Amino acid sequence: MTPPSPPCVLLLEDDPAIARTVAYALERDGFAVRHVLLVREAAEQLRSGAADVALLDVGLPDGSGLDLCRTLRQEQPALPIVLLTARSDETDRVLGLELGADDYVAKPFSPRELVARVRALLRRARATASPVAPPHGLFELDEAGSRVRYAGQPLSLTRRELGLLRVLLRSPGRIHSRESLLDAVWGADADSGDRTVDTHVKTLRAKLREVKPELDPIVTHRGLGYSLELPAS
Repeated sequence: MTPPSPPCVLLLEDDPAIARTVAYALERDGFAVRHVLLVREAAEQLRSGAADVALLDVGLPDGSGLDLCRTLRQEQPALPIVLLTARSDETDRVLGLELGADDYVAKPFSPRELVARVRALLRRARATASPVAPPHGLFELDEAGSRVRYAGQPLSLTRRELGLLRVLLRSPGRIHSRESLLDAVWGADADSGDRTVDTHVKTLRAKLREVKPELDPIVTHRGLGYSLELPAS
C-alpha cells in the first residue's frame, strides 16, 4: 500500500535565512515544503491546490501577504493561513485576523513553535471538515462543510466566520459563550479574545443581512454569548 503523502506547506518568504530555517523545521517534522519568493508565485501555487497550509510573509517585493490572504479567503475559505511578519503592532495583528488569517506570528519566532501552530491548525481544519448537521432550511452546508448557502445564495465567508456558523448550526437555540466559541473555532492556543469573537460575529451578520435584510438569525444574549435562532419552517 502506498503511504499517504505528507501535508504540504506553501511558504511565501523572501528572506533566504528565515526560509531555510522554517523549511528545515517543517521538513524535520514530516511536512513537505514549497518555498516561493513572490506573491504572484504563491497565488499560482495555492490556486492549483498545491498546499494544505499557507505561511505568508507580509512585506514582499511584489506585494503584501495581507492582500493575498484577503484573496485566498474568498477563493479557499477552508485553507489554513498563518501570517509571518516583522511587525508586532496590534493594529497589524488585528487587520490580519480580520482578513481571515488563522494565526499571526511576529518575527523573530521559534521555529518549533511555528511548527506546533501549523500542526494544530491542520488538526482543527480536518476536524472542521467532517459533516456536522443536515440542512436547516435557510442554511445548507456541502458535504465537506467548506461551502454554505443561505436562503439559496452562496456565502463568501472567511474560515473563522464559517467556523462560527458551523458551531451555531450544530445546536440551534443554544447560547454559546464567547469563551466556548473562541475555543471551538480558534483553539485553546489562539492569541485572541472576546473582541475577536464579536468582530467575526459582526461581519458574519452583515453577510447574512446582505442576502435577507429582514432576518437576523444570530441573537446576542448580553453577558452570555450568542445563539442561532431559526424561523419555523
